[in-house]
Amino acid sequence: MLDVLDTFDKTLFLFLNGIHSPASDKIWQLITNIPTWIPLYTALLIWIIAYYKKDSIWIILSIILVITISDQFTSGFMKPFFGRLRPCHDPDISPLTHVIDKCGGLYGFASGHSANSFGIASFIWFIFRQRFQWVKLLFFWAAMVAISRIMVGVHYPLDIIIGGLIGFITGWLVFRLTDIIYFNFKMEPLIKD
Repeated sequence: MLDVLDTFDKTLFLFLNGIHSPASDKIWQLITNIPTWIPLYTALLIWIIAYYKKDSIWIILSIILVITISDQFTSGFMKPFFGRLRPCHDPDISPLTHVIDKCGGLYGFASGHSANSFGIASFIWFIFRQRFQWVKLLFFWAAMVAISRIMVGVHYPLDIIIGGLIGFITGWLVFRLTDIIYFNFKMEPLIKD
């Protein structure tokens, strides 16, 4: 069963990674680079501070916690534990892999980029989903970041799917924890109407 899943994952990777051109390579490289998203992160930070005022520290610290947990779980635990080579390091398919820029570390399961972006998106969505419908667009951003990891040749589809799932669960867990602590400390709900 695992062999069939691995074969499917590699076949899907090679298909998706094989769809490229010089123009799309530049776009995917731009999407995958963290500094590209600094304006988005800055805008979200300003918006959170404007909305929550002095209580925004709860949200900001929680987002830092989401990133720390999802990143450490995927990169610090999963990658060395499972030891699944990135496609660009896998001798079976690396000659067929279209790598943009650099390959990165030896192991790729699961994607930290995917976990972090879905963790941020889900945490913010859980807090603001009732008041601001546009926050669901953060999932589109997270998906683009995750897909970019396939397109630049450094992750298999399963790497990004599991990474995204870990991020989503981490975002939810940190949201629940923050909501409980905030309510016990402030005696009011974290989600504001």
